[in-house]
Amino acid sequence: MASKEYLKCPFSSLFVVRKMSPRPNPSHIKAGKIAARVRDEICEVLKPGTKIYSLCTMAEKKIIDYGGQPAFPCTISYNHFTAHYTSPIGDPMVLPDDAMVKVDVGVHVEGYIADTARTIDLSGDLEGFAIATDDALHEAIQMMRPGTNLGDVGKTIESIIKTYGLKPIKNLSGHNIERYRLHAGKTVPNVKTRTGDVVEVGECYAVEPYATNGTGSVIDSDLVYIFSNIPKDDPLTGSTEKLRLHLRKKYGPFPFTSRWIGTTTKDIDIVKELSVLLKHQYIKGYPVQLTKKRRPSSQSEHTVFITEQDPIVLTR
Repeated sequence: MASKEYLKCPFSSLFVVRKMSPRPNPSHIKAGKIAARVRDEICEVLKPGTKIYSLCTMAEKKIIDYGGQPAFPCTISYNHFTAHYTSPIGDPMVLPDDAMVKVDVGVHVEGYIADTARTIDLSGDLEGFAIATDDALHEAIQMMRPGTNLGDVGKTIESIIKTYGLKPIKNLSGHNIERYRLHAGKTVPNVKTRTGDVVEVGECYAVEPYATNGTGSVIDSDLVYIFSNIPKDDPLTGSTEKLRLHLRKKYGPFPFTSRWIGTTTKDIDIVKELSVLLKHQYIKGYPVQLTKKRRPSSQSEHTVFITEQDPIVLTR
């Protein structure tokens, strides 16, 4: 899941004191394997006319069946829809014939998070996009070693994508991951960037190049289908307060979507209640992000763990 603003986890009770380790936790390895398996299985069934709702729910069910939990709603973004598109309640949208589809999957096992994405070109005309981001991802991962400046990683990503005649998307980036924290502070830029942040032993990163033949940037749309809790404890009233408490207990620091939220009565309008929580800043929304001028985009992503030697790709 792309980062434009860091997700600060407000639920300190969920944290265990983190000790730097040269090897990933077994739960982290398991999360990576599940994420990779689900990513590839969803990519195998992509075809024109498939409902995006069915793909998202299929991915999330597989995650649970394989022993994990979704770290965020599965996103299926296509063409100029670049990031954060997950089906809302009753979504009728289907994949068009010419779709370039980005499948982004997040899994956690006991709070250890794996984040991975892949692009599939259903049209057969834009395969160079996915090859560009795959190539940039491969080279970037080779650089993820202790002491490497993250701005230099962005420089490499930018250089490789440009060799394909495309532009990296500069205002989307990869991100540092910690236990229970999807966006933990450091970013992995997709363009040359001046930063003092360096890669350190024991850290974990989601590296995710994006490419487009447009302007090289995305904008927020009016569509918001993914949310996360904000640490605000002033009580509300009625069904809105019940929903606020439910969301905090059920999802904690992890992003969620409206179609996950069930109710025993038809009298409660979940979408309306979420709008109230957004308005009063009890939850945060993640708008669907679009390329300018409706140009297509691709994404490739792996989660890597930093050791003293080669980085370990958890989502291979």
